[in-house]
Amino acid sequence: MQLDGQKIIVTGGAAGIGGAISRLLAERGAKVVAVDINEDAGQKLQTEFEGSVRFLAADVSLPETAEKAVGLAVEEFGGLTGLVNNAHASKQAPFADLGEDEWKLSFGTGFEATRNFMLAAYPHLKGGGSIVNFGSGAAIVGQPTQAAYASAKEAIRGLTRVVANEWAADNIRVNIVSPMALTEGVAAWAKAFPEMYEASLKKVPLGRFGDPHDDVAPIVAFLLSDDSKYMTGQTLMADGGANKLY
Repeated sequence: MQLDGQKIIVTGGAAGIGGAISRLLAERGAKVVAVDINEDAGQKLQTEFEGSVRFLAADVSLPETAEKAVGLAVEEFGGLTGLVNNAHASKQAPFADLGEDEWKLSFGTGFEATRNFMLAAYPHLKGGGSIVNFGSGAAIVGQPTQAAYASAKEAIRGLTRVVANEWAADNIRVNIVSPMALTEGVAAWAKAFPEMYEASLKKVPLGRFGDPHDDVAPIVAFLLSDDSKYMTGQTLMADGGANKLY
């Protein structure tokens, strides 16, 4: 499955799952605008895929960032065919201990960024574009200490289903991926809390955390491609079977 001719924005696209997605999309022939605050990783990615990846150092929680990213895609690559809303920062704490700053962080970088990027991309995606938003198993199962993150993720899923219906007339597809992947952050968490990691691992029928590049990114690529042209408003669980929607 190739993505030749595709021009795609990936938020949080320099490192972690987002970096893996940017890399795989470029490997499959797409042109990518990777938006991230991680300048070292972003510049490295741009150098590695010179001509195929353009890095934008910016904070996705700022409303103007979405317009800048879309403008860059149009200027550098001549248009926009896809959007991946992967970026999301959040802090963990019991619900009663979460302060206003923690809620603003999660909703600003998650839900509001997703909304702003979708609105900025909309005029350019009419006629055959695809949007991939990100959900989370933490929201689906109600993971303790994840109230701000889970709330923002479920808000994104609700928005995705509504917009999938509204924008279908414009031939824009909008879907959700909910991943479980062994990122650098998860690896650090596993080292710090080995018992919690092992407990989570036991819940995965396939017996392992996914690889961001090999297991999660290909599902995103599928949703961006014509192979998924009859799918919209769906949540795809890229988590080895850990969490199931019925």
